Amino acid sequence: MQQISLQGKHILVTGAVGFIGFFLAKRLLENYPTAQIIGFDNINDYYDVRLKEKRLEQLLKYKNFVFVKGNLANKELVLSAFQKYRPEIVVNLAAQAGVRYSITNPDAYIEANLIGFFHILEGCRRNPVEHLVYASSSSVYGMNKKVPYSTADQVDNPVSLYAATKKSDELMAHAYSKLYDIPATGLRFFTVYGPMGRPDMAYFSFTDKLCHGEEIQIFNYGKCQRDFTYIDDIVEGVIRVMRGAPSRMIGSDGLPIPPYALYNIGNNHPENLMDFVQILGEELIRAKVIPPDFDIAAHIKLVPMQPGDVPVTYADTDDLERDFGFRPSTDLRQGLRKFAEWYREFYFEDLKG
Repeated sequence: MQQISLQGKHILVTGAVGFIGFFLAKRLLENYPTAQIIGFDNINDYYDVRLKEKRLEQLLKYKNFVFVKGNLANKELVLSAFQKYRPEIVVNLAAQAGVRYSITNPDAYIEANLIGFFHILEGCRRNPVEHLVYASSSSVYGMNKKVPYSTADQVDNPVSLYAATKKSDELMAHAYSKLYDIPATGLRFFTVYGPMGRPDMAYFSFTDKLCHGEEIQIFNYGKCQRDFTYIDDIVEGVIRVMRGAPSRMIGSDGLPIPPYALYNIGNNHPENLMDFVQILGEELIRAKVIPPDFDIAAHIKLVPMQPGDVPVTYADTDDLERDFGFRPSTDLRQGLRKFAEWYREFYFEDLKG
């Protein structure tokens, strides 16, 4: 592994006003003041743009942050950003997210996740980088029966277009790593949650619905488990990986071995969705988002599995711990408590105050 210092570097973060991108950029700006962070985002309206604007507003306060507004599908814009800022490190977090949305809006996934990522790879090829880190997803494991999921497992059976695009990104990155000697690391994220998160995620949409007295649907009749991973753990994992690029090596056949790696970043502890809803409800009551006498059970409807979903996600993070000395550890209640407190402040006091 090649150790990389982040101080003084030009670091391109795509999807910089997205959920993970924002918290990563903010941590980099705070911890590496001599680095320049180039944020790239199209600020689309897939979800509440006010959240994205609030995130950008915070990032623009830092003097070592610059922002490029645009779409990764615009090859000329992407390549011009590479040529202008010459990033040594690239973290690609921009993507069209969401499993269910991919069923009804496939074009958005091809444009953002395939064409957009191809343009990032082209930028790294034409302007050589020390390390490309990119977001994959736990969804690539599809209907794998073996748990926990390991990066050594076969992932040839995606159950959604979103998953297929993420697996395609891994294949493209491997090919570019082999052909052009680009150190590249893919990260398979597992159900990321926390303050300022994505409103389409279960914990956020459930909160919105409960606040309005609406019914929430629990898929697979409640027989689902998710490996919920708190945003701070995700960011810590990403930064550690950024600092350790796969080494360039020659194989026994005398040919270069692609400097390429894959890791899971998950909590290594799947939670039953019914238990998750119970904890979420208790923390929403504690934060005074919903009243203390709110009957959560009366607002739950158990429904069949949704197309594109899987019953269990469960990360094997042994490789991450072995190579980077890190294993996510934030307790679900602790993470949901922080989310509930933020939700109260943002929606009840900030936006409505």
